[in-house]
Amino acid sequence: MQDKEDLLALHEESQKVEQNLDFNTLLIVYIIMLIAFTIFLPKIYITNQIYYTSREIADLSGKRDVLLEENKDLRLRVEQIKYKHQISDQLNLK
Repeated sequence: MQDKEDLLALHEESQKVEQNLDFNTLLIVYIIMLIAFTIFLPKIYITNQIYYTSREIADLSGKRDVLLEENKDLRLRVEQIKYKHQISDQLNLK
């Protein structure tokens, strides 16, 4: 009976003992995390910069297209006004 109690006491003591990481394992984990951050953070930054730059390019491209269409419309109006002016000048000369 005493053996059982001793065995139970040993088991309870072994359950109480905490198993922590040793310094070398913890250092290796920190080094791996530092390497991962060193690799992935610049990639994330560059990807975000590309995204925002492409948004700006798309916005400017849209504005450029609108301005080109306005330019075409204004040229057409100028041609119409020139034509009217030429006709009115010819009518006034007669």
